[in-house]
This record gives sequence, C-alpha cells and structure tokens, in this order.
Amino acid sequence: MNLPYPLFIALRYLKSKRQNRGVSFNTIISISGVAVGVMALLVVLSVMSGFREDLQKKILGANAHAIVESYRGPIDNYAPLIAKLSRVPHVVSVSPFVIGQVMVTSGNRAHGVFLRGIDPVSEYGTTDILKHIVSGSPGDLMGKDGVPGIIIGSELSSMLGVTTGEKINIVSPEGEMGPLGMLPKVRQFRVAAIFEMGMFEYDSSLVLTDMKDARNFFGLGDSISGIELRLDDIYKAPEVRKSVAAMLGFPYDVRDWMQMNRNLFSALNLEKFAMFIILILIVLVASFNIVSTLMMSVMEKQKEIAILKTMGATHQGIMAIFMLQGLFIGLVGTLLGVTGGYILGRLLNDYQLIKLPADVYYLSKLPVKMKLVDFLVVSASAVAISFISTIYPSYYAAKLDPAEPLRYE
Repeated sequence: MNLPYPLFIALRYLKSKRQNRGVSFNTIISISGVAVGVMALLVVLSVMSGFREDLQKKILGANAHAIVESYRGPIDNYAPLIAKLSRVPHVVSVSPFVIGQVMVTSGNRAHGVFLRGIDPVSEYGTTDILKHIVSGSPGDLMGKDGVPGIIIGSELSSMLGVTTGEKINIVSPEGEMGPLGMLPKVRQFRVAAIFEMGMFEYDSSLVLTDMKDARNFFGLGDSISGIELRLDDIYKAPEVRKSVAAMLGFPYDVRDWMQMNRNLFSALNLEKFAMFIILILIVLVASFNIVSTLMMSVMEKQKEIAILKTMGATHQGIMAIFMLQGLFIGLVGTLLGVTGGYILGRLLNDYQLIKLPADVYYLSKLPVKMKLVDFLVVSASAVAISFISTIYPSYYAAKLDPAEPLRYE
C-alpha cells in the first residue's frame, strides 16, 4: 500500500531515532495531555448534564408541568374548568389541589412545611410523589378514628422522629380571632405513609393529605387553590401555557414548570457553559505540548527537510508533514480521552462512587448523563485546537533554507 509521502513521513517522524528518545517521549506526553483534558472535560460536562436532568426529573416528579390559579384567590365551581382543561391539546391529566404553608410539630420538634391537599386518584396522573412511597399506604389518607391521614417525606420523618401510624400536629398561623387576638389553628393528623423523592427540599418540606381535610383545615369550603396539568411532552409547556391563558383569560394565571424554575435552570446552564470554557483551557495547555513537540521535531529533522526540498518537496508538502504529525497526536489523544471519559462516566453512574449531602446539593448521589452532543463538541474542539497548534511549527519547517543544513555535509 503506497501512502502519500507527507503521511508516510509524518508517521515516521512520530518515532524518534534510537540515540534520541526525547521527541518520542514528548509525543507521549502530548497525547496524554490531550487525553486527560478531553476526559476531564467530558466527565465534568456529563456530571453537569446529569445534575440538571436529575434535578429536573425530581422537580417534575413532585410538581405538575403547569398549574392554573386565580388572581382572586381560591377557585369556586371548578368542575367545568377541569372539563375544559382536559380537552386542551397535549394535556394528559388534570387534578385540583389545595396548598398552604403550615408548621408541623411532634413533641418539642417543629418544622415549616407546605401542606398540599390532593385527590389521590387524579394525583397519580399529575405528579409522581405517590409512586415514591417507601413506607405505609396512600389508601390510609381517609384517616382512622376521626384523625385524618397525612403523607410526609423521609427527611421530615427523621427530623420529627416519627414513622407511619404515629400522630403529628399541623399548625396554621391563620386561625380564628379570640379574646387575646388571632389564635393559631391546630389539628392532629396520623402519618399514613412516607415518601422519598431523593430531593431534600421536597422530602423535608412537603406533606400531603386528602383534599377534603385540607379544605376543612384552611377553611376553603368547596373551593380549591388551583389545578395541576400534566403534559405528554414537558417541552410543550410554554405552548400549552399560552393556549390555556388565551382560552381562560382573566382572572386566571397559568404558569409552567420552566417559568417556576427559570432562575435555577438558567444558573445551571450558565455554570455548564462556564465549566466548558474553563476546562477547555486544559486542552489548550496540552496544545502547547504539541507545539513544543513539533518544534523539537523540526529542529531535529532539519537535514531531512533540506533533503526533501532538494528532491522536489514543496512548501505545502513540508507543512503537510508536520500538520499531519500534530493532527495524529490530537486524534489519538482525543480518542483516548473520549474512551476514558466514557468509562469513568459509566463507573460514576453505575456504582455511585461519590455520595453527596442531600441538604446541600439537593441530590444524594453524583448524577452522570453522557450526551452524544457533548462528546461530539468536545472531540471537535480538541481536534481543532490540536490542528491549529500545528500551524506555526509547520510554517517554520516549510520556510527553512535547505542550503544551511547541507552546507557542511
């Protein structure tokens, strides 16, 4: 097989002469530098993507894709509204809810939470909370002995030191007027079940009860706080929000999950972009190794370059030799980095090697989500940087005067 002479010579130049092992060693260092940079960049981007996706999954697991509320407060006569919303394109389930901020106490322990009143039947369709029950049964929400049931998160259960079957008190600051002023409203609930979403914010600050009991506690009568919508495509939420808002008009307020968590996901996207810019500097540092390796190769091969020129090699041919040499270093380093990044990502994801404090990072484990687009962008960037770093050494080699190295031969 006859290779073009620039490619043939470039492959030969990757190997050093026996009396000088420096260039081949530098070639290994250059390849290793590119590989480490690419691997680090891929792992970090995969972790950032995994963190965003896992956080998004948990948020959407505990919340609906869109909610409808009223500027005037509680919604009365909501049955026709639910029927109308059920016919909206992309809406697969609809559920009414009641929500309010309260304090839950057990003994001398207390914690502020959101009390959400739900319809257990329709709640299965709009959120995933009831699918994450780890103890007890949602069927016990109906209560026993006149005490209504309640579902709490695993973190809240630990904070209060209670488990299924035990009683807790719910305290609302909006009570009734008494002789001494406003008196808080207190009601006893029995823990029917415990859920675990894997996100500290929900596992510690959200409790669920039957909507009828929540209405009675908040004094809403037959009214509700709002209506939850679940969609067949979460990324259709802005489109559905606009169509529902146009259909209902004032006084209804429609919000989707992107709006309600805009600051969080914008910060995550910005952080991922910043990490890409910062870590691409590792590949830039590795490219300096490629420059130094090629410059050493040019200095060592001056006589060979001169002979090639006297044999008819063009400036473009000489440049192609060293460009191909540097490009080969970049390609091999990128291939090794991609392989190493994929293997390390799989190890982190499958074996959960790194645990996280859930109260700090919202998540209990380090999530990894490897995306093809991240691998393609990183690979293309690494190869492009490696190729650009070959331009100056190749130009320097091409402009060498063949007479100088051969003068004393």
